[in-house]
Amino acid sequence: MNTLFNLPPIWMAPMAGEASSAALVAAVSAGGGFGQLGAAYLAPARIGEIAADIRARTDRPFGINLFCPQPWLRDDDALDAYLARLAAWHAELGLPAPTRPTQFEEDFDAQLEATIAARPAAISFVMGDPGVARVAALKAQGFKVLGTATQVAEGLLLQASGVDAVIAQGYEGGGHRGGFLGAKQEGALLGTMALVPMLVDALDIPVIAAGGIADARGVAAAQALGASAATVGTAFLLVDECPLSPTYRAALLAAHDADSTLTRAFSGRLARGVANRVTRELADVTLPAFPQPNAASRPMRQAAARAGEADFISLWAGQALPLNRAPGTAAQLVAALAKGWRA
Repeated sequence: MNTLFNLPPIWMAPMAGEASSAALVAAVSAGGGFGQLGAAYLAPARIGEIAADIRARTDRPFGINLFCPQPWLRDDDALDAYLARLAAWHAELGLPAPTRPTQFEEDFDAQLEATIAARPAAISFVMGDPGVARVAALKAQGFKVLGTATQVAEGLLLQASGVDAVIAQGYEGGGHRGGFLGAKQEGALLGTMALVPMLVDALDIPVIAAGGIADARGVAAAQALGASAATVGTAFLLVDECPLSPTYRAALLAAHDADSTLTRAFSGRLARGVANRVTRELADVTLPAFPQPNAASRPMRQAAARAGEADFISLWAGQALPLNRAPGTAAQLVAALAKGWRA
């Protein structure tokens, strides 16, 4: 065991969306790692259901992750312009013309209540500072609380709010950027190799490395940089227990290193994934603020997954994708990664 919260040193990144699966989270924890549920897009009741399913599969600890509430202004003109761009792709997929969503995001307070009721070992946050009062209330109830930083300034704010540890999300990591300062409140674009030691030096609390870690070498590097645990995301997308759509899985298996891109095309917020038609054609287009495009593009993404059209799916994945695409179980991947961690 690692000394950090008496949890293993290998953590699975909390990946929202298709990977939000009880089977995957439980398999990671049961296999000797620390599984985490990406609950940002889940209805509160669903959070409770999945947490109960995880517990039915393993007695090992797991975590739950939420997006902090995002400040955004509804912009129907910008949203309509985005929908107009989606219209041609809807037609290709045989879908009706896109319309304005009736719901853009889940209620954060209700999600947090459901997360508290689920009693995970740790509750983590991205895209914001949960704040002194919220952190204190969660810690008083026995939870370990973690925040996500993409630069030192964010780490210092999170430490001042009382979090137990900071996740250092490097530029290489897949999915949405978890920062909250700077342009568009998306954080900074620092690589894991630079970010982890800077945060270790600046903070008095543990730092957990995330971004670009896919094998035992990356784990060893994270530990050498001073990290108290190593977080792996993309490699777990391809294990047997991950319920990824065949279209998404095939695209990840076929992708090359140069296919990795940062894009706002699907959600309005910067995220890393595999480039496709949507990311290329919307590369220079001004979009409405997150989460408006995320909600608006959901019908297209879901239909494309069913139809096997990877050009219209948000193929979130990190830069290290080509490093670990061997078939196997979550437990096998945890064991392989753990070889890089010195006891």
